[in-house]
Amino acid sequence: MAKVNYVTVGSNDLEKAKAFYDGLLGSIGFKPLFEHPSGGRLYRGDGCMFGVLGPFDGNPACIGNGMMGGFAFDTVEEVDVFHAKALELGGKDEGSPGARMPKAYFAYFRDLDGNKLCGYKIG
Repeated sequence: MAKVNYVTVGSNDLEKAKAFYDGLLGSIGFKPLFEHPSGGRLYRGDGCMFGVLGPFDGNPACIGNGMMGGFAFDTVEEVDVFHAKALELGGKDEGSPGARMPKAYFAYFRDLDGNKLCGYKIG
């Protein structure tokens, strides 16, 4: 069975974006995997990857309306810490941590370029 294995987001200021993601993803155990030719960086987590890149076509990066990447956690406390770390690093709140439906806890934020991400706990 297939599963989603990686997500990338674009940035127009890769140095600031890499500093943001070094801090955010480092806080949950992701390690830099390699420097991307666009000037961005790929990170490796537990069986998955995340990248912040310059767009392949050379045009400015823009946010995807309706696009969002999610990070699954084992506890709601981990979701809270992840969301707080994103805000501490300059991200913008897009939905404070909380229950969204029975047995589903989510927290939403935007990175420095406006890309929407979330942390969640199901069950």
